[in-house]
Amino acid sequence: MIILCITITVLYLALIVSFTIGFDKVKTFVLSDIQAKTRFSVVIPFRNEAYNLPKLLRSLEHLNYSKHLFEVILIDDESEDNSVALINTALNNSGLNLKIIQNDRITNAPKKDAITNAIKQAKHEWIVTTDADCILPKFWLDSFDGFIQNHNTVCITAPVTYYDEHSFLSRFQSLDFMSLQGATIGGFGVSQPFLCNGANFAYTKATFQELNGFEGNSNISSGDDIFLLEKIIIKYPKLIHYLKFEKAIVSTKPQPSWAALIEQRIRWAAKTGNYHSWFGKLTGLSVFLMNLMILILPVLSLFGFFNIKIWVYILVIKLNIDFLLLYKTSAFFNQRQVFRSFLISFFIYPFFSVYVAILSLFKGYKWKGRSFKR
Repeated sequence: MIILCITITVLYLALIVSFTIGFDKVKTFVLSDIQAKTRFSVVIPFRNEAYNLPKLLRSLEHLNYSKHLFEVILIDDESEDNSVALINTALNNSGLNLKIIQNDRITNAPKKDAITNAIKQAKHEWIVTTDADCILPKFWLDSFDGFIQNHNTVCITAPVTYYDEHSFLSRFQSLDFMSLQGATIGGFGVSQPFLCNGANFAYTKATFQELNGFEGNSNISSGDDIFLLEKIIIKYPKLIHYLKFEKAIVSTKPQPSWAALIEQRIRWAAKTGNYHSWFGKLTGLSVFLMNLMILILPVLSLFGFFNIKIWVYILVIKLNIDFLLLYKTSAFFNQRQVFRSFLISFFIYPFFSVYVAILSLFKGYKWKGRSFKR
């Protein structure tokens, strides 16, 4: 038992240390004063997003990028609220090159269908995806353009964060999300990219078409970002980059309740079994086993099967290494204020993580008012 526990701890420690080292290896991008020339098609699926769309539309209007260099394609996925009417009203006053199309459902993955339909109608070579509940930074497209002009690339993944930190729940989510962002950036730094986020993701139209888009994973409702990333990695491993730049950070809204958060994380966890990346699978397994061990060992110690002191040592190791990666990531996102909830979140997270992982093995989930089987 002790050998097994030490093995899991060492593996977890090695992975988090590698992410921490890898984080620094990804150079922070510096935006130079060059003439913009890249043309973008910004693709945004939406369903019942009337509450969130005004913030998104305002951020689109306030983009610094020349309006003649980008178009915005909003895909209505059978919205039942006044989202379309709201967009049409805003469209008359925005000056944006924006259009709404209807989603053509042909698979079990409505968001993938929406993106595919939009790309078919996209006028420009570079596709940039985001979500309807996001807020885009002023120099968002400038950042992508500058990076494209300075790098040979066909795919760029970029940073995402939460913008509401006024409650413990939102800070808990921010810490959890920053761990994912830290692993994302760290993975790129050690040449093992395995995560990205569709809320801030760019790739060429030609690459999407060459790889037949989401073909091969359209039976899985989510994963429009990671499964496509995996396909691109196989074909163009040297042409994928991470845009580590604070002016490219897209902000999104945290879940409003614990129930909604658990539902979201079940959706995220449900697709992990279909990952092709051995590194991604190893990371997921290591995190699960570490959190499971944190929960089980105190129980075993009560019955005399394990020395509680060793559990304390493991807990301290995990606490310090988690703090190191999160602190480094929070500095980049300028969100160190969330650490006032770090200690409580640290002790809650193993229960949350293991609960979600086990539920995802047996339970379907709801997404945008629809039910999906596992």
